[in-house]
Amino acid sequence: MPIAESVQLGEGVKIFHPDQVNLYGCIIGDGTRIGSFVEVQKNSRIGARCKISSHTFICEGVEIEDEVFVGHGVMFTNDLYPRATNADGSPQSEADWNVVKTLVRRGASIGSNATILAGVTIGYGALVGAGAIVTKDVPDRTIVAGPAAVIVRQV
Repeated sequence: MPIAESVQLGEGVKIFHPDQVNLYGCIIGDGTRIGSFVEVQKNSRIGARCKISSHTFICEGVEIEDEVFVGHGVMFTNDLYPRATNADGSPQSEADWNVVKTLVRRGASIGSNATILAGVTIGYGALVGAGAIVTKDVPDRTIVAGPAAVIVRQV
């Protein structure tokens, strides 16, 4: 798995096992740490001093601000209505759908195995519990947990 020439790495970025990641067309901020088996796709951005744990997938259209923790096996999506083919049965290409952007605000933390659906914003300092499925925006300084990611309490 490569680190493509199209990747913009900030100063002091630490990729613990560069031969075990797939990074292309993305921007990684200063001092960020990236674990093994992470994929970061084109047109995504990770801020400074973040920790991206192993087995995480950050797809096109995801923006992660500074000082964000992303746990192991976190999955982001960028399409609310994914399809493999068009109505006529022909395979879809990039021209057949629009990327839905997702934003993770500064200082947020996302627990292991969380799934973040396209189009949501996870607020400043918010915490997403392990295994949560985030289907709507998470307010600043709020903890969400569970399969519907309901508000648990304010921080």
